[in-house]
Amino acid sequence: MQGKTALVTGAAGGIGEAVVRALASRGVRVAAVDLNADRLREAAKAAVEDGLDVTAFPADVTLSTEVDEVVAEVESALGPIDYLVNAAGVLRMGPARSLSDEEWAVTFAVNTTGVFFMSRAVVNRMVARESGALVTVASNAAGTARAEMSAYAASKAAATMFTKCLGLEIAKYGIRANLVAPGSTDTPMLTSMWEDDSHARVSIEGNPETFRVGIPLGKLAQPQDVADAVVFLLSDEASHITMHDLTVDGGAALGV
Repeated sequence: MQGKTALVTGAAGGIGEAVVRALASRGVRVAAVDLNADRLREAAKAAVEDGLDVTAFPADVTLSTEVDEVVAEVESALGPIDYLVNAAGVLRMGPARSLSDEEWAVTFAVNTTGVFFMSRAVVNRMVARESGALVTVASNAAGTARAEMSAYAASKAAATMFTKCLGLEIAKYGIRANLVAPGSTDTPMLTSMWEDDSHARVSIEGNPETFRVGIPLGKLAQPQDVADAVVFLLSDEASHITMHDLTVDGGAALGV
């Protein structure tokens, strides 16, 4: 992976930031993209101070013109994009019948439409070069019903099938498209759901009232666990893997 160029969305924190660092530590030039410009620049600055080749490119993945512009900017500054990681995501909780129009729309704008816009912009350039690989960070909720997570689960399910269909279409160009589906991961997105620290125990042990079976491995994932799976699927070690959905949830979805 040494000397390659990657674009990672959702790079200002959580799984996205872990992916940025995991790729950069392997000698990849990383374009870090996120809507939160201040936090993104802080994360990129910290990475550079650690000797990593990371550049911040603030952008809103829900705006197609902005996505096209930032992709062109990245390739102009860093060179052709070899790897794309769609890690930007938002979570809006609540009963399905009580979600507002805005909550539903924002969830799909980032989690699904953002994946479409960024994948389209980058993959069209990859096709011309007949080279590249991408990973979309989805969720085990895309295939396992979760109470009060209907918008999130539906948006991740849509992003999952989009990525697989895209992978089928671009396989003839030698371009691979895969997915990583995390479960409960120790990130700000997860802790935003908690009222206190006891919720970590509930996530691990399960909750019969909401039909959650818990995590068989007995621990939350760390962002690095997910980042390692992303890096594997991008790497040459996964050169014959495409349209695959790799679940990283400690067994929470029972292997389904």
